[in-house]
Amino acid sequence: MVAATGDADKSDLAGKLGIEPGMIVQELGWDSDVDEEVRSAVEERCGEDLLDEDAQEVVDVVLLWWRDGDGDLVDTLVDARTPLTDTGVVWVLTPKTGNDGHVEPSDIAEAAPTAGLSQTSNISVSEAWVGTRLVAPKASAQRRR
Repeated sequence: MVAATGDADKSDLAGKLGIEPGMIVQELGWDSDVDEEVRSAVEERCGEDLLDEDAQEVVDVVLLWWRDGDGDLVDTLVDARTPLTDTGVVWVLTPKTGNDGHVEPSDIAEAAPTAGLSQTSNISVSEAWVGTRLVAPKASAQRRR
């Protein structure tokens, strides 16, 4: 009976990420350290395979696995934003504190506005990964600080 609980948790995870059936999801930054349960939950919920970095389709959600040392986060966020629908979401998935590749939340908070995105929430997606939700700000809400 434990498997049923695990399945429910996986379904809830995709729901926490806002994944709905029929959504197109692109994955960037995949490596051997990503959480396969997160990937499986998303694919199961949307009913499609995750698109890779070379895909040219318009997407609803980008899952960006990001680690300290992966490069320039602003450039990567600009690239991640390009294929998004107007209501699309970028989830920046980073290793939690204490894990290899941990990214300071302030790094994401500073990079997002430069890339034209606004941070809306953070969630724990697994034992080792945390997700930061980024969206394009509404035109009426855009302002400089």
